[in-house]
Amino acid sequence: MLILGIETSCDETALGLLLAEGELFKPTFSIIGEKISSQTEILLLGVE
Repeated sequence: MLILGIETSCDETALGLLLAEGELFKPTFSIIGEKISSQTEILLLGVE
């Protein structure tokens, strides 16, 4: 089963894609991919 996790705040958004395998009460998880997008640099530079 694939699991998509999304987290957002006022200046960042993060995504994670996990693969869940194995038994119901003893699953294993593998990270397939992750990405963070931030506007912190833009805010620090004062660019709007």
